[in-house]
Amino acid sequence: MVAEWRLWLRLAEHGCLAVFTVEIVLRLAAYADRPGSFFKDPWNLFDLAVVLCAFLPVVRENTTVLRLLRLARVLRTARFLPQLRIMLVAVARSLPGTLSFLLVGALLLYVYAMVGWVFFGRRNPEHYGSIGRAVLTLFLLMTLDGIGEAVHAGLEVSRWSLLYYASYVLLASFVLVNVLIGVVITSLDESREMEREAAPGQPPPAPGPDDSVLLHERIAAARQALDAFERDLARIPPPRSGPAERPVPAAGGRP
Repeated sequence: MVAEWRLWLRLAEHGCLAVFTVEIVLRLAAYADRPGSFFKDPWNLFDLAVVLCAFLPVVRENTTVLRLLRLARVLRTARFLPQLRIMLVAVARSLPGTLSFLLVGALLLYVYAMVGWVFFGRRNPEHYGSIGRAVLTLFLLMTLDGIGEAVHAGLEVSRWSLLYYASYVLLASFVLVNVLIGVVITSLDESREMEREAAPGQPPPAPGPDDSVLLHERIAAARQALDAFERDLARIPPPRSGPAERPVPAAGGRP
């Protein structure tokens, strides 16, 4: 098929590359009066890098890298799809929290791998014969895959292995994974807020049921405060009227 359609595939490739090149040139021309603004947009830098890589000799000759860059072009649609753009921004903002999660997870894996190598290394060398094998076994157990077999094999060594696996599953599969999910959800909320602030012309989102209940509670509290204020005003006697003040005469004239 490649040999039969080689010419047409090459024409399609050069045609798509020409379209992308014309597009990036037009966008550069649109920023001719302010070229610095073009390079401040990360999406413009990404599009420019993808197009330039197609003309570089080393990258152009490497078919694998070029195919990966072609797949990366799909991400350009994020400029036209707000939801996809929000997801990509959320992933980027969650990277610091994800790195912290990986650091804590690596420390947890190392500690439990060391304990597993000490206690199960001789009886189960296939899974705990070394620190590396123990880390790989615990990493697979993090997804709860084969946890039943591991628990039964550990009970043959010692009953305390049940505490070992139970604590590991609780910390690795439940606590750490939920922390990672919380980091991603927080980043997603922040990216949605940034998208909302970047488009001030869009109407605010419709209030949900929780917002309506909160609004009604605030209105009721405001009414109670006004009623209390009116009762306080009713208990205060009106000010007495003092003697009428005589008008001050103007300079050189009658009062």
